[in-house]
Amino acid sequence: MKQSTAVQDIDKKILRLKHQLLKLGPIHPGSLSRQYQVCGKPGCKCVDQQNPQPHGPYSKLTYVYHGKFTCRFVRAGCLKEVAALVAAFRTFRQLTDDWIALAIQRAQLGPLERATKKSNRPRQA
Repeated sequence: MKQSTAVQDIDKKILRLKHQLLKLGPIHPGSLSRQYQVCGKPGCKCVDQQNPQPHGPYSKLTYVYHGKFTCRFVRAGCLKEVAALVAAFRTFRQLTDDWIALAIQRAQLGPLERATKKSNRPRQA
């Protein structure tokens, strides 16, 4: 049976997504933020009543994996590398989401569409 051109177009798009996923390289989930800390020690600049100056900024990576929330501080020298890993993960999530959307479209044009059409016909005895 010949595939329709719509199914072929979707298959080509999925193949392009697969190639893009292969090119991603290392990834890491999460987000980066900057944190400032107040130590609370008497006489420290961070607890000054007139002009408080908290310690920092410190870069922090937070993520959830298998339901476990994790927070890690990131050294200034590693910040660019970790930011690239997080950006690659966002790209990964977008590409896989696009793939799923295309797979659903393809299923509706293929076996799911045929099953729907069959179920709408009256049964013959």
